[in-house]
Amino acid sequence: MKIESIVTIKKELKHHSQEELLELCLRLGKFKKENKALLTYLLFEAHDEDGYIASVKSSLDELFEGINTNSYFYMKKTIRKILRQIRVYSRYSLKKSTEVELLLYFCERLNELKPSIHRNRTLSNLYDRQIVSIKKKISVLHEDLQYDYNLQLEGLES
Repeated sequence: MKIESIVTIKKELKHHSQEELLELCLRLGKFKKENKALLTYLLFEAHDEDGYIASVKSSLDELFEGINTNSYFYMKKTIRKILRQIRVYSRYSLKKSTEVELLLYFCERLNELKPSIHRNRTLSNLYDRQIVSIKKKISVLHEDLQYDYNLQLEGLES
């Protein structure tokens, strides 16, 4: 089966009625968990970005509480899982400020972990890569947001 481009799909969707589009959306939501999560964001949370960020932070808190801190190996696995979740949540929003805010929160929580992630080279490098990534993402934002986020970033780096 050949998968069509987004442009072709868009053209084809214009020829469908409202009921058919509703059926297609519902079927898409049933097919995969990520599709359902995206539909949930678009329908219920896209209008309130601050509420969305707060709900994502609370779910991240639950993941951080579940980290097995007995060994760095298990910490690495869970931290990478949390980072994948952040990327997914950021893709739903498509707003760079949301992604920056979630990554800053992620780095704050990493600094609070016991035992310290800075005693492990892999986790320390992962943290450093996130800091570099945040800096790049901040540079494309509005000046006021840049200032606020850079203040938070300086707090993380010190």
